Amino acid sequence: MKKSNGLLKVAGLVVLLIVLLNPAMNPLLSEGVKNATKAQLQSTFGLLAGGTSGLFSPARIMTVLAVIIFMWLVTTLSCAILEKISKGKRRSQTVAGLTISVIKVVGAIATIVWVLSVVGVDIGTIFASLGIMSLIIGFGVQSLIEDCVTGLFIIFEGVYNIGDVIVLDTFRGTVEKITLRTTTIKDAGGNLKIINNSDIRNVQNRSTVESLAICDIGITYESDIREVEKLILPELPRIYEENKDVFLNVPQYSGVQTLDASAVVLRFNVPTTESNFFAATRRLNREMKCLFDDKGIEIPFNQLVIHQAK
Repeated sequence: MKKSNGLLKVAGLVVLLIVLLNPAMNPLLSEGVKNATKAQLQSTFGLLAGGTSGLFSPARIMTVLAVIIFMWLVTTLSCAILEKISKGKRRSQTVAGLTISVIKVVGAIATIVWVLSVVGVDIGTIFASLGIMSLIIGFGVQSLIEDCVTGLFIIFEGVYNIGDVIVLDTFRGTVEKITLRTTTIKDAGGNLKIINNSDIRNVQNRSTVESLAICDIGITYESDIREVEKLILPELPRIYEENKDVFLNVPQYSGVQTLDASAVVLRFNVPTTESNFFAATRRLNREMKCLFDDKGIEIPFNQLVIHQAK
């Protein structure tokens, strides 16, 4: 539905652009306005040298509309083509996202400059004055420039791409979008974090390595660890077979992790992909709890021992 609405909008703008570029097709305009508009359009689009008219004349207004619609169509079609050819590969989507961001910025600037030239503003004088203005504006856009430069380095150095799972400070999520200025990250709960590229430091790209889901589970001090191991270890391959969708290999028994006040804590781990990290951790915890229950191995509660003085 959204695609069809978008196509209808584009088709409508194309028709409007054709009408604006061909004033003779508009029955509402007088012959004088049609001729002035044609001359203005020819001059603007570089087809012929034509005349000009008043600042707010119908000819110039129609020409400004034609320029805006033309640039919007060029920008939209360019972005759509890039999105189409970049589907499927993370690296391609990342580079395409950056290029689309650049196209939108350049397209907006080009449209503004073109419109100003159409209405008779001396663009050369404006650019000449930018030398002084840039010193004033530079301090205000320093952070913006830093964001853009950092964004370029992030993309061209391949620090991370769209679809990668990264850890930024304490926030873990999937990279949804990268632009020149910002990076958008989505966590497992669907929360979006939008951060300026210049603020991204000490980032971990977890998509390039395997992750390790860990389960720490306690047994009582009265339990014989050697007997517990004999009961548990033969069941680990079965647990892997039942959870191949999130486990990459057979869960491993690492040994005694800690000697707590009320329990001897055993550690189990299993390799998984970062995208399945939380699912694999939950599955491993469940499987070990069910296994301990089936084998009659007690998982102790926290205990408080009180000695009564005589």
